[in-house]
Amino acid sequence: MSPRAGTMRLACMFSSILLFGAAGLLLFISLQDPTELAPHQAPGIKFSIRPQQLRNDLPPGSAQDGPFKAATERVTQDLSSRAPRGLSLRAPQDPQGQLNVGARLRPRQRRRRLLIKKMPAAAALRANSSAGTWVRPAPGALDGRWASLRETQRERKRVMREACAKYRASSSRRAVTPRHVSRIFVEDRHRVLYCEVPKAGCSNWKRVLMVLAGLASATADIQHNTVHYGGALKRLDTFDRHGILHRLSTYTKMLFVREPFERLVSAFRDKFEHPNSYYHPVFGKAILARYRANASREALRTGSGVRFPEFVQYLLDVHRPVGMDIHWDHVSRLCSPCLIDYDFVGKFESMEDDANFFLSLIHAPRNLTFPRFKDRHSEEARTTARITHQYFAQLSTLQRQRAYDFYYMDYLMFNYSKPFADLY
Repeated sequence: MSPRAGTMRLACMFSSILLFGAAGLLLFISLQDPTELAPHQAPGIKFSIRPQQLRNDLPPGSAQDGPFKAATERVTQDLSSRAPRGLSLRAPQDPQGQLNVGARLRPRQRRRRLLIKKMPAAAALRANSSAGTWVRPAPGALDGRWASLRETQRERKRVMREACAKYRASSSRRAVTPRHVSRIFVEDRHRVLYCEVPKAGCSNWKRVLMVLAGLASATADIQHNTVHYGGALKRLDTFDRHGILHRLSTYTKMLFVREPFERLVSAFRDKFEHPNSYYHPVFGKAILARYRANASREALRTGSGVRFPEFVQYLLDVHRPVGMDIHWDHVSRLCSPCLIDYDFVGKFESMEDDANFFLSLIHAPRNLTFPRFKDRHSEEARTTARITHQYFAQLSTLQRQRAYDFYYMDYLMFNYSKPFADLY
């Protein structure tokens, strides 16, 4: 045999071996479950949308955490930026057992992939969404009333998100800063974040949070000054960045709102129609000096006696003599609902139903209900729609329109109807 023929024979054998090898590899790949070839999100992590469980251990970011040495905290810290939005990260109890379960479910996984391919693409969840952290009410509680409240929640969140998408689309792309969460209070045991909206039941909601946290046995035992000045509840902006983002992505976030004009009148009555050592000298004196012609020396000295039209003049003035205040600021500024995806939106007008529904969702103690008592000036009637109309009747049509424009985003986002027929 010539050397040239031997070389050609070797080349043919080598090519045959390569062809057989490639065919075998293709056959092997075709028999594998594609999910086994995809890189895992993270080893040892289970993505769960199970109901929240009551936790007594403090999550990352609290003052007691130190350098986050716990193993589960280290994993969460690594993956907080990559975890799918809306899902809470839970370390598995038995990683090996979970792998075996996964192996048994391969045919089901294939069917699920086929279904997913046929489904329309879902809208992306906004930043800080913790959808999926809902807890079911107690067995037997899902009657028609509970189902109706669930549907109400879905509708409120839908309206809020649509308003944000239409008018505040850029907000969803901004990064959360401590300023955005400065009005949010934290209750770690039941994993609740509550954004405080003054004059919308905030004092009593803080009492509820204090009872949930084990700081008091009953809401009736907690005095007004303890609620607002005792410092018992932590604010979200007091945690480090990791602690803030962890809670935003895993806790149940809620806020309660109120009809904007009614909330404004309630704030005016509380702060200016009763003695007040802060609002009279700080706001009252500046308002009277700017908007009351020939104000008396006594009025300018004390800041007492501000009238509602003068207060509204101050509110609508772009060159206000004194800044805004949380009691009449927009909810959209206080709670940043276009940046933070709230899980629960309650209303002052349906407080009892909404509050008790929320407490059932977080598995609060059965004997804890939202308190009904009026926190301040208990002898005085609550601000109602009728009382609100009486105050706004003191304004001109133009002033009412400008006030409506001022609170327009709150009216739109929380689906409140126009309070006067002549508004546009």
